[in-house]
Amino acid sequence: MFFFGSLLYTAVLIINAIAILSEDRFLARIGWGNTQVDPGFGAAYDSTSVKAKTINLIASVRTVMRIPLIAINTIIIVYELILG
Repeated sequence: MFFFGSLLYTAVLIINAIAILSEDRFLARIGWGNTQVDPGFGAAYDSTSVKAKTINLIASVRTVMRIPLIAINTIIIVYELILG
């Protein structure tokens, strides 16, 4: 049972870390920004690479999990305050 609680805390912390990454300050500087240069001369954007999938995952987590993370973090804080 202790393993499940630790696994839950770890997952929430990782999702929090992904959700607060700033695209302008951090991701764009290392070349992982969501605004990629359009390929020229009719070439298609490579959406099958690991980097493209990771960028898409980060953008999705930031979009979808923003409101639920507020509730989840509040529940965890109240739980820790009450049951220590």
